[in-house]
Amino acid sequence: MASSYLIDTDVLIEYLRGSDRAAEFLEQVEGDLLISAITVAELFSGAQGSDEIEALDEFIMAFEVVPVDEALARAGGELRQEYYASHGVGLADALIAASAKSREAELVTFNRRHYPMVEDVTVPYER
Repeated sequence: MASSYLIDTDVLIEYLRGSDRAAEFLEQVEGDLLISAITVAELFSGAQGSDEIEALDEFIMAFEVVPVDEALARAGGELRQEYYASHGVGLADALIAASAKSREAELVTFNRRHYPMVEDVTVPYER
């Protein structure tokens, strides 16, 4: 089992929408909880009003945010180039995959098919 887990945006959205199953999953994870800076952008793009923004600021503090630096941006770009034609991988998913790979973290997502380039993927539960 991995010692760190990069949590994809879709899992966090389920948690933020009040899913008991998502909360149970995140609470039972033993190891470092990481999120990509891309996930931070995705979460804030859906925030409405100052109360939601404030709540998100607090929520994100529970995770280590993996920043997108030049090396990670390049790795993400290369992953998108390699997997776009065959799998339709978007830039955000490629950068999230690169974030997980850069930290040797297991990726936790509901969208397994978005990440053909990541070997260690966990789908937390069936929806």
